Amino acid sequence: MSRFVLLRKGKEVSVLRGHPWVFSGAIQRVSPSLEQGDIVEVQQYDGTFIGKGHYQHGGSITVRMLTMNQEETDAEFWRGKISSAYTYREKCGIIQKDITDTYRLVHGEGDMAPGLIVDVYGQIVVIQCHSIGMYRNRKEVAEAIRQVLPIKNPHIYVRAKDTLPSLPGLIWEDGFLFGDVSETTVNENGHKFMVNVIEGQKTGFFLDQRENRFLLSQYAKGKSVLNTFCYTGGFSVYALKAAALKVDSVDISEKAMVLTDKNISLNPSEGIHRSFTENVMIFLGQEEVPSYDIVVVDPPAFAKSLAKRHNAVQAYKRLNILALQKVNPGGFMFTFSCSQVVTPQLFYDTIVAAGMESGRSIRVIRHLSQGADHPVSLFHPEGHYLKGLLLYVE
Repeated sequence: MSRFVLLRKGKEVSVLRGHPWVFSGAIQRVSPSLEQGDIVEVQQYDGTFIGKGHYQHGGSITVRMLTMNQEETDAEFWRGKISSAYTYREKCGIIQKDITDTYRLVHGEGDMAPGLIVDVYGQIVVIQCHSIGMYRNRKEVAEAIRQVLPIKNPHIYVRAKDTLPSLPGLIWEDGFLFGDVSETTVNENGHKFMVNVIEGQKTGFFLDQRENRFLLSQYAKGKSVLNTFCYTGGFSVYALKAAALKVDSVDISEKAMVLTDKNISLNPSEGIHRSFTENVMIFLGQEEVPSYDIVVVDPPAFAKSLAKRHNAVQAYKRLNILALQKVNPGGFMFTFSCSQVVTPQLFYDTIVAAGMESGRSIRVIRHLSQGADHPVSLFHPEGHYLKGLLLYVE
């Protein structure tokens, strides 16, 4: 008997339109003895085939769609997924071997691979599993990566423990499927960064800000720059290499500041750099902290659920009020939110509220988002998680 999920009448519409999630409330019946992570057929109420996806019960999303075709999900299927993702990035000009050897190869729903993240760091590739099904298919994915990428003997590491649910009898293991090198120095637009895929946050580096880091470098020459929530100092490195006069980097994590200092040393410049291991909100509230020509506000997600959204919005507002007070007249501010539950309009409205309370005259230069290697499916707007604004502050 085939493994299937039968939808309630009328609940097939969003899936047929291309949305990659089947919610638990849309399901009428499932075939017996389904296991977590099984690949199942998704069918309309009358049994008509819609597509195939990974089954996972216990949450709001029950099926993550992999294909709308009646096809085998075998080794060739996964090779096609990885090949399609690589071709897209080649055509977008993301992969430039001489100056950029780090990028996101697979971005979940944006690459029709819900639950799968694949990041490339030179010779190291990280597979991050956000669904049980993808964890079960990790070996097929890894083999496809070895066949598609023009990297000889890549070191492929799986991260899953922090992204998969705790379930009785199921243990998720991080570890190498191929090779065993965990640390390397990568190039991003000619800038060098140290990455440790085991100890670093996410998969080791925040690749989604590459285009925004490059944009900042176009404004940084001769400027003073404050980089808050700096993590490993990405914006700081770009600013100094673009001839900023002074850059201050702030993060509450001592480990992050050590990495920031390493990355600054990998990219010699004539500008002055200072590191501050402090709480950003407290740092910004200190009167003795000077104002800057450019301020970067890139906090971690303040809210990961709708229940926490209100408090997160208030925190974003307070943070941006403090940051605006530290921008010199005629200066710039790059401000971001990576909270998926905070919509672009809500984020914009929050910055408007902060701007009004600051009493400054402010212009919007540009709306910012994640890089092209973090694509958003036209049919899955939820994939647009990184929101940002470049502001000119009178």
